[in-house]
Amino acid sequence: MPEYLGKTADEPGGNEVTKTVSRNALQGMLLGLAAATLPATLWAQVASPTAPAAAPVVTQTAPAAPAAPNVPDNSTVAELQKLIQDRVLNEMRTTYNGRYGASLLFKPDSLSYYVALFHQRNFWRVVKTDSEAQAEQLYQDFVKQTQDLASVDIQRIRLDAERARTARLIETNEGRLTTLQNDLLVRQRQEEQVAASQQQARQQAAELANQQRAAREELLALERRIQTLEAQTGAQADVPNVTRTRAAARPTQKVLEK
Repeated sequence: MPEYLGKTADEPGGNEVTKTVSRNALQGMLLGLAAATLPATLWAQVASPTAPAAAPVVTQTAPAAPAAPNVPDNSTVAELQKLIQDRVLNEMRTTYNGRYGASLLFKPDSLSYYVALFHQRNFWRVVKTDSEAQAEQLYQDFVKQTQDLASVDIQRIRLDAERARTARLIETNEGRLTTLQNDLLVRQRQEEQVAASQQQARQQAAELANQQRAAREELLALERRIQTLEAQTGAQADVPNVTRTRAAARPTQKVLEK
């Protein structure tokens, strides 16, 4: 049912981008408001529509609904409001485009048609006619107007959704960038620690190589001294043996001389 007529819980909300409802005149539900006093305050007394689960999620606050204008009593809008209150109309067709809508209503007792163009809960234009063809043509014209009028709202909804998605991507990428920067910082610190450890190990290896070289030179010097001393000790041990040999040979010589 149109937004200005109120909605049941299972009917889509008025903030849908595009909705078209077609009903048979004999099977259409009676239109009417639950309560109303003056036509000028009719819209303030309509219950708020229930938003459907599939309705677009708009993160940015939509523009506020304009205040209901004062409707003169002697007008087609006021006549339609009165008929809605009396529940004597059948809804033939209703189309929503953004916050705009068009309805084709039928009054069975007079075979009259009412074609309404509305913005949110406010009637904008109402045309009464007894011609079915004219009513259908007016309804199509009003539907086309709702499409043109709602294009800005639809673009705003899409742009707001894209903005929200871009903001989420920025937040995600900022988190990813922070993670990569932290990973790089950890890697750089680890590389610095490894490089320092490698430098220290090379220095220690060089010092150990020098110490090993000095130790080998010292060892070789000791071995040379040992060999020299061993050689000297061996020569001194041979001198007493020669003297004893000569002494032993002298008595034998004296015996032979005798």
